[in-house]
Amino acid sequence: QVQLVESGGGLVQPGGSLRLSCAASGFTLDYYAIAWFRQVPGKEREGVSVIGSSDGSTIYADSVKGRFTISRDNAKNTVYLQMNSLKPEDTAVYLCAARPDGSSWFWEEYDYWGQGTQVTVSS
Repeated sequence: QVQLVESGGGLVQPGGSLRLSCAASGFTLDYYAIAWFRQVPGKEREGVSVIGSSDGSTIYADSVKGRFTISRDNAKNTVYLQMNSLKPEDTAVYLCAARPDGSSWFWEEYDYWGQGTQVTVSS
């Protein structure tokens, strides 16, 4: 059974930090690109960051560049998203997704999805 499970979300004040985890089971992430998306009710799903399957190359949305860092630990079959200097507009459900081989910025091209973890940034 293929499964992705996100964790680490919660409530933080503006300027705070959270570290999200995306743990895979039923398959290994070594040959998959992993992306983080976020979703707010009534709005389009937004790409946040992607890490490549081979060399660990990364891309970020302009809105999070310099504040968020994506990384992977293949030995633990887990991808992380370190979020610093959080802003209220970062509030969303964060989902991780996987696809074989190459990276993509488009959610339609991802095969496997987690259930999401809520991040709320509020004073």
